[in-house]
Amino acid sequence: MSAIPATDLKAASPWRRALPLFLLLEAAILLLYRDTGETMVGIWWRSETFAHAFLVLPISLWLVWRRRADLAVLAPRACPGLLLAVLAAALAWLLARLVVTDVVAQFAFVGLLILAVPAVLGLEVAGVILFPLLFLFFAVPFGEFVVPTMMSWTANFVVTALQFTGIPVYREGQHFIIPNGSWSVIDECSGVRYLMASFMVGTLFAYLNYRSHWRRGVFMVISLLMPVLANWLRAYLIVMLAYLSDNRIATGIDHILYGWVFFGFIIFLMFVVGARWAEPDAPPRPASTGGRPLPPQPARDRAMALTAAAAVVLVLLPHAAAGLLLRQELIAAPARLVLPAALGAGWQAQGAQGAQGAPLVAFQPRFSNPSVEAERAYAGPGGAAVGVDIAYYRNQHEGRKLVSSTNRLVAMRSDEWNLMPKGRREVSDGHGGTLGVDTAEILALAPGEPGTHRPHLVAWHFYWVDGRFIAGDVAAKLAGGLARLQGHGDEGALVLLYADAGSVPASEAALQAFVQANLGPLNALLLKTRDAR
Repeated sequence: MSAIPATDLKAASPWRRALPLFLLLEAAILLLYRDTGETMVGIWWRSETFAHAFLVLPISLWLVWRRRADLAVLAPRACPGLLLAVLAAALAWLLARLVVTDVVAQFAFVGLLILAVPAVLGLEVAGVILFPLLFLFFAVPFGEFVVPTMMSWTANFVVTALQFTGIPVYREGQHFIIPNGSWSVIDECSGVRYLMASFMVGTLFAYLNYRSHWRRGVFMVISLLMPVLANWLRAYLIVMLAYLSDNRIATGIDHILYGWVFFGFIIFLMFVVGARWAEPDAPPRPASTGGRPLPPQPARDRAMALTAAAAVVLVLLPHAAAGLLLRQELIAAPARLVLPAALGAGWQAQGAQGAQGAPLVAFQPRFSNPSVEAERAYAGPGGAAVGVDIAYYRNQHEGRKLVSSTNRLVAMRSDEWNLMPKGRREVSDGHGGTLGVDTAEILALAPGEPGTHRPHLVAWHFYWVDGRFIAGDVAAKLAGGLARLQGHGDEGALVLLYADAGSVPASEAALQAFVQANLGPLNALLLKTRDAR
């Protein structure tokens, strides 16, 4: 802590007009972009993974308060050159809204709040409180996209450790079976909650205890790696405790309790070790003008006022453009989509006259809040059956997005299906071209009826945006943003095809035949839905 007594900033004449101008700009940003801020708070409230974000603003303000003596000796001076950065952040927010990427819009929103400091108060002021400003980025609920990857890493470690221990393991995807029980690595087992909390607290610890940038960087890296490794070990120990106790302990609520106790011990140990290399606080800063003579106070006040006014205009323009686009799209009629009884090359809906395909097992993907969803099973000329599920999205927003981590083929904690992702492949579109599709295998957790095989679906899924079929989340996002800029609306669809023909090659052959025969009819159907808005 600084040894200099607290200085009353209100008594410092250079700050009397600077602070009101700065606060007015911050208020304008908060008012104009309040929808983005409300979305962030809503995620903090409903998601335990990001509940720690409620502490970010109070901690940041406290960190600024610690530097009040250093700030008091500075003379605020506007930096109009940073208006270009303000405009860039506002345009990034606009583009993120166009492609319905909330996390980018939220980073841009927080970036605008941060850039207001150097723009109005100056680079030297921002330099003194640079860490408290950057700490605000922890308020952005970012990182859920790594949950599937970290689940896979955790399952890989646990299975490998069990095998090394000498315990036989049979694994399918995130599910594995040992002699006295079966286990699943679910989202809570991924360790993302531990990772987010550890990195935020570890970064704060490094800032408060070290002056060396090298030491701070090393400790921050450790705070990222430690919770990942600790989560792997935690998951393995829980399975081992259950195995050795014949499932009497480490199951149910104590499963979660042991996990948090173990994580708390690891974080405490990390801080105890890190404190051994703590460094004293930096000495107080002398008064400085940044090496340049200060203009007269009236000139500085006028420059800050003009810079703040220009910044308000720059943040207003992208917001107004987004509002205009949204108003035009909201007048669209509700989407209507019905899959026909017959498609191309003799593919007919099961149950329709002449359809001879074997019935498909009941399967329902977990698409989040589409405008309309249509599903139907079709039988082909050779007797193969293919299921079709199309989720159509119109008037997209935070709770309804074509490309979203909440759109899943199988629910995260499904007790019916086990998802085994495979990757991406190119398939023939039947017209001399190719179509990229994401592939997966979906296995039933329970066997089928006596005398039948265990359901084993092969799934292909891809997007449709503005008259084109597209593979990949990023490509679909970019295509959607371009369509909106061209005035074509935010229409899009997620197309899922699946088959269970008794073997993976047979299922893939059925899917290939369906794609070659029916991409054209499906595109025409989706264009009709879009144009009826």
